Amino acid sequence: MKDNANDVALVGTLWLNRAEHKYLGSDRIALLEKIDELGSITRAAKGVGISYKTAWDTINMINNMADKPLVERLTGGRGGGGTTLTTEGKKVVEQYRTIQEEHRKFLNNLEERLGDTESLYKFLRRISMKVSARNTFSGKVSRITKGAVNAEVTISLKGDVPLIAVVTNGAIDNLALKEGSDAYAIVKASSVIIGTDLHDAKVSARNIFCGAVSKIIEGPVNTEVDMDIGGGNTISAVITHDSAKRLALRAGSHACAMFKASSVIIGVN
Repeated sequence: MKDNANDVALVGTLWLNRAEHKYLGSDRIALLEKIDELGSITRAAKGVGISYKTAWDTINMINNMADKPLVERLTGGRGGGGTTLTTEGKKVVEQYRTIQEEHRKFLNNLEERLGDTESLYKFLRRISMKVSARNTFSGKVSRITKGAVNAEVTISLKGDVPLIAVVTNGAIDNLALKEGSDAYAIVKASSVIIGTDLHDAKVSARNIFCGAVSKIIEGPVNTEVDMDIGGGNTISAVITHDSAKRLALRAGSHACAMFKASSVIIGVN
């Protein structure tokens, strides 16, 4: 059992299929157990929170798929009849609970092998974030310099690669940014300029990352260029097809990517 709300707990849904169709799951087993306990389809349906018709439709489907009927309706007698599980039905419920118990043990074993799940939790939250921008980097805020209206934020990416962003002071407050906090830097690929031999060039862009071209995807008008900028970070740029040809870009060649600090959007979870 995980104590921290941010801890990752493994859970799973167990279904038994027949002929590629769902046959028995926890909800249907719960209905069978209620029938066995209460002896009434009406009370069993109410006990699991479904309608009488849904309960009978489910039971009919289960009986049709089973080799032998799992539920039978009794008529007459002192109690005026009722609904009960057959011997086969009780056996199936017991087998399902055995499988479910082993399934839970399996998940518990995986949780123990995972150990500290904080980093996994952060990773899952990171990849679940959906944005249209091609470049999303994760890191920690290493410095915040506030001005009268705007603030300069330095985010240390993987491998201690620094990235500079300029946002409003209001954004700093709204995002509750502070040094040491986790943050995302989001940059549209169309905002990235690609160049070669920029080491001694003087440009106004605060972010200049040099590295090797890892992939080029050519199109009739635009070309996508992916670059390895170190620390396990990759940046994507979309430039014109003619520009890519003029720069003689190819996989493995040296190039530099640059973009303005004002082109960076900062996000947090």
